[in-house]
Amino acid sequence: MMDTTLGPLLKRASFRERVRRSLSAVGFDTTDWVRVVMYRECFAFVRSLGPHRLDALEISGGVQWTRAFDFRSYTATAYPGFDICAETMERRFDLIIADQVFEHLQWPMRAGRNIYRMLRPGGYFVICTPFLLRVHASPIDCNRWTEQGLSCLLQECGFPEASITTASWGNRRCVKANFPKWRRYGWYRPLHNEPDFPVMVWAFARKPFDVEEREGPGEPHPATF
Repeated sequence: MMDTTLGPLLKRASFRERVRRSLSAVGFDTTDWVRVVMYRECFAFVRSLGPHRLDALEISGGVQWTRAFDFRSYTATAYPGFDICAETMERRFDLIIADQVFEHLQWPMRAGRNIYRMLRPGGYFVICTPFLLRVHASPIDCNRWTEQGLSCLLQECGFPEASITTASWGNRRCVKANFPKWRRYGWYRPLHNEPDFPVMVWAFARKPFDVEEREGPGEPHPATF
């Protein structure tokens, strides 16, 4: 049981960040084990785009991406104030991120099409979702995709197949370890990949430059990478 004297402190983002930094200083990685490889590869991809030149939108934003990058601009949405399945913004973005969001959406294809509309021509969508991970309602849990399934979803949302790159990571030890609770990476846990046991699946998809804009007003200049 949680110490009642620590409970209120742990709810404070500033306190949690101090704890994270203290643990990092002694080599303890507080990243969820299931996400370590995913973040390494996704962050490397975004870094290759030049994040300082990107106007970024994160659907249901967290701290991981803003901690890693200094974007030209960063906007985050929050559910239920903004429903990606039913809404779009007038503004257009070079990069849109959905990290552990689409498994919770009732209408993921609608959401993907709205994301496609909000991208500038040439812009990128980064989507990360779980596969072999226990059901976790937040507030609901609806979907799981393999790499092939995620590619099919993105194609139905408007992204050309040739513009989509998928990846996945997982192993049996990680799958089993997350049955009772979300495990941190810590000082060491195995990161070898067993392709038949993916716990995380992600994709990068690019909106074509030559797409004809019919979605309403947007910002005039396309991303150039």
